[in-house]
Amino acid sequence: MNQELIKKVAEKSMKKDLPNFRVGDTVKVYTKIVEGDKERIQVFRGTVIARRGSGTSETFTVRRIVANEGVERIFPIHSPSLVNVEVVRSGKTRRAKLYYLRQRVGKATRLKEIAVESSTSSQDQQAEEKPSSMPEEEKEEQSQESTEETQEQQDSQNT
Repeated sequence: MNQELIKKVAEKSMKKDLPNFRVGDTVKVYTKIVEGDKERIQVFRGTVIARRGSGTSETFTVRRIVANEGVERIFPIHSPSLVNVEVVRSGKTRRAKLYYLRQRVGKATRLKEIAVESSTSSQDQQAEEKPSSMPEEEKEEQSQESTEETQEQQDSQNT
């Protein structure tokens, strides 16, 4: 019974629109910063090196290099101060935790990028691959008609 009450209270504080990102992705994390009576949004850009927890206690760790010094921040996913998480690029990884990036420096910290195909380009490729239902004879007639039309247009322009 107590567990059910805890779950109900926890569901109220959980966000409905969770950001979709994975370990290895380079992300921009927008957080709300309160300074006195002013509010502003601060952006932290880096690589996600870990995700842990579940429910309201789920967190993710983002690492970046600032002035040749590694900086890591841990963000609670369901925090009200977390405004948005934007995926800049997706990295290919075979690990759940990328703590080995702490020992790497410079270009060695880069991860291979996962190519994300847009839906329109994949539809265009499928359309090119599909054979036309038009018979060969009609195709030839159309191509001859189009070449005749272009020749007529050129002749009319020359005269």
